[in-house]
Amino acid sequence: MTSHLFPPGFVWGAATSSYQIEGSPSADGKGVSIWDTFTRTPGAIEDDSSGDIACDHYRRWESDVDLMAELGLGAYRFSVAWPRVLPSGDGRVNSAGLDFYDRLVDRLLDRGIEPWVTLYHWDLPQAIEDRGGWPARSVARAFADYAGITADRLGDRVGRWITINEPWVVAKRGYSYGDKAPGHRDAQAAVRATHHLLLGHGLATQAIRASAPAARVGISLNLTPVVPASTDRADIEAARRFDGDANRWFLDPVFGRGYPDDVLRDYSDAGWLDGEVSLESQADHDLISASQDFLGVNYYERTIIRDPGNGGLPTKVVPANADVTDMGWEVYPSGLTDLLVGLKNEYRPASIVITENGCSSSDSPGDDGQVHDQRRISFLRDHLLAAHEAVCVGVPLDGFFAWSLMDNFEWARGYRQRFGLVWVDFETQRRIPKDSAAWYRDVVAANGLVWNQ
Repeated sequence: MTSHLFPPGFVWGAATSSYQIEGSPSADGKGVSIWDTFTRTPGAIEDDSSGDIACDHYRRWESDVDLMAELGLGAYRFSVAWPRVLPSGDGRVNSAGLDFYDRLVDRLLDRGIEPWVTLYHWDLPQAIEDRGGWPARSVARAFADYAGITADRLGDRVGRWITINEPWVVAKRGYSYGDKAPGHRDAQAAVRATHHLLLGHGLATQAIRASAPAARVGISLNLTPVVPASTDRADIEAARRFDGDANRWFLDPVFGRGYPDDVLRDYSDAGWLDGEVSLESQADHDLISASQDFLGVNYYERTIIRDPGNGGLPTKVVPANADVTDMGWEVYPSGLTDLLVGLKNEYRPASIVITENGCSSSDSPGDDGQVHDQRRISFLRDHLLAAHEAVCVGVPLDGFFAWSLMDNFEWARGYRQRFGLVWVDFETQRRIPKDSAAWYRDVVAANGLVWNQ
């Protein structure tokens, strides 16, 4: 039997985020987040829903951890809700909020599951946003203070920390495109936000290590291999611009190179640099590029770029015959191999962890009460084979987290997209492990794939 096994000690887990699963938006002194506010904006969410209940994980966490253990997970990546810990973003600490995560960590450890904590997965305290949000430099220091407070409480038991999840999404979708919280459309503010997110990452890394010297700290970036739609010079140039904005603008400073010169020129030409923030501060870049213990990679699709003409922004295209997920994203597993090998060759990270990879598919319980999601199994299998190929050529890949543990609130798409290994009936909160959950349990147990999987 042919097998595709991963290195000894490889981490196998599943991931979630606080706003997408917890519910209980005001319980036990929690403050308001920008997603609590944004979901009240008419038309912001496709199905006019919110995360007010979501998976009710704040009240059902014990049974959810037991379910993780039944699925054989070795690790669980979850995010802490900043406004649960600091309702106003800074100042008074809400002990009850920290107590929740304290209990969660203990139960995970009791069930043999390693906790991986993400400090920021998009739910900024509304009070911080009201004072300028990520475009204001002060938020970076407030974030570091929050990181230190959380690490003081959990750092004796949590060894793996992710500072920020997908800063590109936070800045671009939240402050420029406006389709995610806080819903602004200001390209200059988005550039400022990217810098302060990265600065916050650097300052938070310092704060975590001060509280937990043995901690391993990284950042999770949503990365995509970018290819031009044709050999036309205009498409090649558009692909360069997109790659610079989506990938290199974050990778280069994190790995000590500062911001790429060509992207700075692109931003200047577009009028996105307003002089309110210095992107060239060596002190800032020294903080941003503080030693990374691992790079978190979130991968869902490659990006094919066409130049739209007339000076417009690069346009994403999907081949007419492409297999796509329910999100409309192209299924392209070999792009993960290309991405991982490219990272190894270009940036030489000490360790890479796939912190998100998964498929939205609308499978629901059949007549037998089970969810037969073969599409998701195929997606995960093919991407794990692609990851294994990268390992075989020397990529230092040390872990894989499926997105997501269970169906949840999918941001602006509401509850119309289901990424989970576990099906959730949002009316009754019943959990049904899908066929993919059983399949993944076998992968974890084997530390990889065997031919008949």
